[in-house]
Amino acid sequence: MKFLKKNELAQKRRWRVRSKVAGTAERPRLSVCFSNKHIYAQCIDDNRGVTLAALSTTSKELKGEKILPNVAGAAVAGEKFGAKLKAAGVEAVVFDRGSRRYHGCVKSFADAVRAAGINF
Repeated sequence: MKFLKKNELAQKRRWRVRSKVAGTAERPRLSVCFSNKHIYAQCIDDNRGVTLAALSTTSKELKGEKILPNVAGAAVAGEKFGAKLKAAGVEAVVFDRGSRRYHGCVKSFADAVRAAGINF
């Protein structure tokens, strides 16, 4: 118990966040994930189990751009995802940061989505 693995602790943080955050039709859940190479974001209506919008640095629309999973790349991805949410008709979301702390890349992504006109 004293020496829990990193992944087990991260999973506990994910469950803790998800127990408090749920997406509805009015306020879908904006989930963001940063890997070592890419950024993945999706907007999910948990009541219906439907993804309303998704964007990743591996998708066709961002294929030519070199967006890294750092603070600058998170800001660019956040702007593009905010525009995509506006086009999908989403005005307000609840933010699911996963197992990551709200600073650095996660904060930069969230601020860029807010700047695009999406309310959290």
